[in-house]
Amino acid sequence: MMRLVFLSLAAVVCILTGAGCAHGESTAGIPAVTGFEPERYMGRWYEIARLPHSFERGLDFVTAEYSLRKDGTIKVRNAGRRDGHDTSVDGVAHLAGSGGTGELRVSFFRPFYGDYRIIRLEPDYSAAIVTSSTRDYLWILSRTPQLAPDRLQDYRDRAAAWGFAVDRLEYPQQEAQP
Repeated sequence: MMRLVFLSLAAVVCILTGAGCAHGESTAGIPAVTGFEPERYMGRWYEIARLPHSFERGLDFVTAEYSLRKDGTIKVRNAGRRDGHDTSVDGVAHLAGSGGTGELRVSFFRPFYGDYRIIRLEPDYSAAIVTSSTRDYLWILSRTPQLAPDRLQDYRDRAAAWGFAVDRLEYPQQEAQP
């Protein structure tokens, strides 16, 4: 059990820090969104699609919840369900890059931080495409549990044009909207 915990922690640290563990092509050439307003990004986001990674294997009903803290950092809670059991992890983020750029540094296991780069964001903050420092990481997020098929296809096309392996995307199950 301890070995499994250690290996899981090591994998997450490698993923989040990019500390030589990730070998994918850099996303440095893909600009993060500008005019980013952190206050508008706060709240619940539903994971519509993702590139596969061991830390999310078998995870459905995935959400990310962001809230501003008094000290200026951002509380992050990622949650989901695996094998019928709810699971969540809390982290902290802070703005990175130049002011108004959709770039964060996120940590679930301090002192290790990873890049969180918003590379597409709807003007009304209803949907987004997020990556990290390499093209091995991609998430399509929405404020609602489902995304219209034409919008999802547009996001897939944009991600493919940026060099992401969209044929490998996974689509976690989400709750139906009421």
